Amino acid sequence: MEIISFPLLVGLIAIALAFDFLNGLHDAANSIATVVSTRVLKPHQAVAMAAFFNFIAFLFFGLHVAETVGKGIVHADIIDAHVIFGALMGAISWNLITWLLGIPSSSSHALIGGLLGAGTAKAGVGSIVWSGVLKTSFAIVLSPTIGLVLALLLVLITSWVFVRSTPGAADKRYRRLQLISASLYSLGHGGNDAQKTMGIIAVLLYSQGLLGGAFHVPFWVVISCQAAMGLGTLAGGWKIVHTMGSKITRLTPAQGFCAETGGAITLFTATWLGVPVSTTHTITGAIVGVGSSRRLSAVRWNVASSIVVAWVVTLPAAAAFGAGFYLLAGLF
Repeated sequence: MEIISFPLLVGLIAIALAFDFLNGLHDAANSIATVVSTRVLKPHQAVAMAAFFNFIAFLFFGLHVAETVGKGIVHADIIDAHVIFGALMGAISWNLITWLLGIPSSSSHALIGGLLGAGTAKAGVGSIVWSGVLKTSFAIVLSPTIGLVLALLLVLITSWVFVRSTPGAADKRYRRLQLISASLYSLGHGGNDAQKTMGIIAVLLYSQGLLGGAFHVPFWVVISCQAAMGLGTLAGGWKIVHTMGSKITRLTPAQGFCAETGGAITLFTATWLGVPVSTTHTITGAIVGVGSSRRLSAVRWNVASSIVVAWVVTLPAAAAFGAGFYLLAGLF
């Protein structure tokens, strides 16, 4: 076990929290795009709401996702400071590239890709925990599909519930309901996404023998990660908000409610099961679902397909960056 100096340990934790901040910045659109595009809330109001629910998510969820990332992607025993540095810098690099281009890629899978790349660069494919990687890879496909199906079902259900309401009355009710659905989605986002960084910091502490033997996530790590993500969400991610909220399809308050609720149910279930899913994938699938419920041509499939391409590229691209930064760290 390579023991690093305290300043270097603090520096790596700071990089992890910087990634968490960028995660909130990059994925702010996932929580607020629908509620902003339907004009239920002004952008600054939506961002503040999302940041609040991102922060308090630790009160509602266990730490199953953090444990999966910490010891279920790459064997914890081979992880050291160089691997953590490579994983974080690989994920941050890919996040910054996609953020600058306005592409809603997955911060979650960028981190997992970075971890896989750095871990493989150190110890080969034998370092990979295939059960955890397969579960995560399966979720890449399953989470947007479930979000899409649930959103379609909710469109059908709510159409029957409000069948006797006038359009104006139904719209008013949906605007109120969307405040609840957007809050729940932000809660699910904070519950699933912040835990990935918790897992990274915890496994770093474990590699230094600072957890007293057994792997666990200290409470100060939980609070720090939730706060970093909340602050990142406050900073917003307006290019991606535009892509998610209006470029894929035009949303009404009713559709926004159905998309957010379907996405929230998916995130809550995945977090409970300890599966690190992508909030970006989930809400995109839900938005496509509500858009196609009107007619297939209501969805701008060229935009949706470019997002899918970003999903496919994220894991290998972040892995390549992660491996490169691991090798670079080894030179110093």
